[in-house]
Amino acid sequence: MIFLRHPVPAVPPGICYGRLDLDIAEEGHAQIERALAATPRFGRIFASPARRCRGLALALAERDGIAVVYDERLWEMHMGEWEGLAWADIPREHAEPWLKDPLNLPTPGGECFADVQRRVIAAIAEAEAGADTAIVCHAGPIRAVQMAWHGLSFRQAFSSTPPYSEPIELSPPQGLRRPAT
Repeated sequence: MIFLRHPVPAVPPGICYGRLDLDIAEEGHAQIERALAATPRFGRIFASPARRCRGLALALAERDGIAVVYDERLWEMHMGEWEGLAWADIPREHAEPWLKDPLNLPTPGGECFADVQRRVIAAIAEAEAGADTAIVCHAGPIRAVQMAWHGLSFRQAFSSTPPYSEPIELSPPQGLRRPAT
């Protein structure tokens, strides 16, 4: 199964944008072209309905002559009251408690990362996605799958950032493991 993070979004650096429905930046169009050249043909494409995912998913679907299936559960983490704020403007007294355990603690008005993991894994399992499947989504859902399928801890999954619009091959284990903490 090939996972692709959306192209670079049109948002200034340092902004918290989990569920904000952003379009792609100008450079994102070239990233889509590179993704088309770097990926095999797909039999199925599942995608987050976010605008920043749609362009890449639709380009792949058009190339391969198939339809995209959008699933709300593939959205990025809901950052609640922090959506659209500069990270530097989020009061430390609010951010520090969450940063101690983002896997299990939700952001104010948002969700925790364990919630993301549950919904993303359920979406992929229900889709019965296979080797000829593309999943076009966000960094958070890709990390959630890495944690569930490959036993990575939260810290390990967040030690690097999935690149924009580059294929990442992930294979589910025979029996899905419980999330590592």
